[in-house]
Amino acid sequence: MSDQFQRDAVRAFRFVRCGLDTATGVAELVYAFDDGPELVETVAVPGAPFVLDDARRTAVERMLRLLHLIAGVSYYKAAVPPEIRIDGYAIDSDTAQLLELIYVNGLGEFAYRNGLDLHGRIRFPVGADAQPQAPALGLREHALVAIGGGKDSLVSIEALRSLGVEQTVTWIGGSQLIAACAQRTELPTLNLGRALAPQLFELNRQGAYNGHIPVTVVNSAIMALAALLRGADQVVFSNERSASYGSLIEGTGEVNHQWSKGWACEQAFGDYLQRHVAADLRYYSLLRPLSELAVARQFARSDRYDAHFSSCNRNFHILGERPASRWCGVCPKCHFVFLALAPFMTKPRLVGIFGRNLLDDPGQTGGYDALLEYRDHKPFECVGEGRESRAAMAALSEQAQWREDALVERFAREIRPQLQDEDLSVESLLALDVQHRIPAALWERLRAHFAA
Repeated sequence: MSDQFQRDAVRAFRFVRCGLDTATGVAELVYAFDDGPELVETVAVPGAPFVLDDARRTAVERMLRLLHLIAGVSYYKAAVPPEIRIDGYAIDSDTAQLLELIYVNGLGEFAYRNGLDLHGRIRFPVGADAQPQAPALGLREHALVAIGGGKDSLVSIEALRSLGVEQTVTWIGGSQLIAACAQRTELPTLNLGRALAPQLFELNRQGAYNGHIPVTVVNSAIMALAALLRGADQVVFSNERSASYGSLIEGTGEVNHQWSKGWACEQAFGDYLQRHVAADLRYYSLLRPLSELAVARQFARSDRYDAHFSSCNRNFHILGERPASRWCGVCPKCHFVFLALAPFMTKPRLVGIFGRNLLDDPGQTGGYDALLEYRDHKPFECVGEGRESRAAMAALSEQAQWREDALVERFAREIRPQLQDEDLSVESLLALDVQHRIPAALWERLRAHFAA
């Protein structure tokens, strides 16, 4: 862009148009600030050409528009202008309500870090009557299952495999690490493409607002479009119940880094798809009834992925990844995953996965204090609740293989005496929750699988 981007002078953010070429499977999502140059994002779904009947074509068109509107959050945040305009089509109040929920809450951490208040500031223009209830399309029983390369999605994939659910392991972008993990499942795979408008990175260099976006719901919308094009009836994520809890910031309240992984977002987005896109398109998280510790226990049952998985966020960057090692050992995700797995794994196995013992390193004290919510708030990362970290640490303080380690010994000496025993039970955190969108017939079998 030749002209300097004047963030505070921008008056309107525009959803210019969107289109999908069924012959190539490539969708274009076009945005602009005021009358500035077009920002074009592309999404690619392999398997073209796609031949659609009228009902499925209508559903795909609705889903494409919804993706256009949700993915716009990546660009809107650059200036957060006072007006939002939708040029090529009109939306009803249900759609506007969903988008305002996603933008205000999904940009919660972004707003906090940039000193912005988005409440009442984000208004999507309503210009259409309410849409009729979407019909069932006769989609085949098949799950597109999101894989992120970490333990959670692998627990879902193996649970569905054991229950005989047909699935395709699906991811977005060019991560070699995720691709290798997906290959390890030996299941059918689907790699969806997403290319952000290249000017966005230049805007960031020129002083645009920047920060965390609700990427899980963007990816969910991309996968829902892919499911419709490929005739699959389920889009499955692996967000556990602790994703619904944020960090408590003094003077601010709760800010949830992973809001779009939480229950409120899953419920709103999933219900909207069934009402307005396709009645038989199911969107749910298979792990919603589980705590992070319950997921860790499930993962520890098998060593199939020990040498392949990674939950370390330092390996995943928007402009590429640097997987020299699968675990950096110093980020909040590494801290938490090590702690969550420790009660359920032998020490040699866990240290073998990470290449070191994070709990015997006094230099990691501050990182673990944040996880324990001791003298600090929970990190802005996809990590479990403070009570899960405290319960895991308490369990380790009673195990001979862990209790001598520096951070476990310090917890037992300094922190545990300040806590109530009933708040430190791992067992109570392993119980299954009733809040989820898992189809009823699957849930009955899944519950038995998780309890086994």
